[in-house]
Amino acid sequence: MRIRRRSFIAALCCAAWLPAAAHAAASTNHKDILVIGDSLSAEYGLQRGSGWVGIVAEKLESEKYGGAIHNASISGDTTSGGRSRLPAALARYKPSIVILELGSNDALRGLSLKMTQDNLSAMTVEAQKAGARVLLVGMQIPSNYGRAYTEQFRDLFPQVAAAHHTGLVPFLMEGMATNKALFQADGIHPNEQAQSILADNVWKHLKPMLGTGS
Repeated sequence: MRIRRRSFIAALCCAAWLPAAAHAAASTNHKDILVIGDSLSAEYGLQRGSGWVGIVAEKLESEKYGGAIHNASISGDTTSGGRSRLPAALARYKPSIVILELGSNDALRGLSLKMTQDNLSAMTVEAQKAGARVLLVGMQIPSNYGRAYTEQFRDLFPQVAAAHHTGLVPFLMEGMATNKALFQADGIHPNEQAQSILADNVWKHLKPMLGTGS
């Protein structure tokens, strides 16, 4: 009887452990992607669903990736705003990949680039601690902000990426930044025609990350 009772208890323990193990495995294999960005990702001035994030979502579906992409971007957001929002977004979506597209509003407001770099680094580390890999999206600003400032801003993205071993999109607007026909009337935000270019710029660096989701 003692042996049978021990076997019964052992069976109960295993039964209790298996669902937890299965849940852990499901969490480990989670394939969702989280985008934390500003107006360039939040479809500012665009028809809903026409932005680069939506186009990337279509590519994910055509590639049968199996995970969803969650766009938590807010127009006008800074790296400080993104840093404050990130913990809740990570807890909610539990992504395997986090795309960080922030920094432009910091530079346009003339904020400290050290603060921008520190914020991006902190967000990267927090995402990695949550089990996600990071794709950092680089940006550039017009030269009228001064050569030193514009170069420091451009260079901080690869510096953060190298320091934390993340993926990097060197420049979101590569191939369209000097084409006025691809911008909205404000001359700042890309129009709908430009979104496929932005999506391609992100996709070429995102796709290699898809096969080994966290």
